[in-house]
Amino acid sequence: MTRLHILGAGTPTPTAERFGSSYVVETGGQLLMVDCGPATTHKLVKEGLWPTDINALFFTHHHFDHDVDYPCFLLTRWDQGAGKEEPLRVYGPDYTEEITGRLIGPEGAFIHDIDARINFRGSQNVYVNRGGMLPRRPLVVHAQNIIAGWVHEAENWRVSTAQADHVQPYLDCLAYRVDTDDCSIVITGDSAPCDTVRDLAKGADVLVSMCWDHQSVMEREGEQLGQTGTVGAGELAASAGVRSLVLVHMGPNLSGPGARERALGEVRDVYDGEVFVSEEVSSLDFARRS
Repeated sequence: MTRLHILGAGTPTPTAERFGSSYVVETGGQLLMVDCGPATTHKLVKEGLWPTDINALFFTHHHFDHDVDYPCFLLTRWDQGAGKEEPLRVYGPDYTEEITGRLIGPEGAFIHDIDARINFRGSQNVYVNRGGMLPRRPLVVHAQNIIAGWVHEAENWRVSTAQADHVQPYLDCLAYRVDTDDCSIVITGDSAPCDTVRDLAKGADVLVSMCWDHQSVMEREGEQLGQTGTVGAGELAASAGVRSLVLVHMGPNLSGPGARERALGEVRDVYDGEVFVSEEVSSLDFARRS
């Protein structure tokens, strides 16, 4: 069984129910995080997970609602790891390496914090009391810029990528497919429905798709550019032949009275598989179709 943890299922607009994007795929005792939007570290712990359990992080793109909690996650993972955490590997499109360096490199924005925790005697005592051994090593992260078509294989999972259609040429944007021993999950990130994402999702068990707003509202307001709405998400799932569709990155207009039911109706008019309206700090279990 593969478990999808939904930490952030919203947009740049904060609401009481949703804010930003972040997901964790749990398979074979390993946890893979995709995106690290607002309050991800806190939501991760609320979900019963722990930062040091995450050894691989993948970014779809670098809008703030997908990466703004990155420094918090990095520093918390390092601080709580007591020197025993595995090296974190981070993959994403352009700016992944650059942002990492600007945060924790020799001239990084948080080098003052890192230096203080390494050198102040009180911080050293806390570190030792957590099980660490002096001297404390600095924070090291292996970050890599990747492009569409990139594939990474591990013992129990395989990650492949495709170009997403969002805000190019200003930011490069990727969709991810995670194939495990018992399930395949595609996370579109922010994207309009497009052939590259559709091809990546072909035959997958689960499609985790952006669903910004009602389709008619998006088209009336000109917000369909680089984004997927209710009908678009359903049509993408149907054309890719996926078994289950999880709606995420849902805008504030889909939180009002009756809006959820209307959104589900619009999706189900064009797609007859399972549909899940995501809830933050929740999880769904999936297994490969028989």
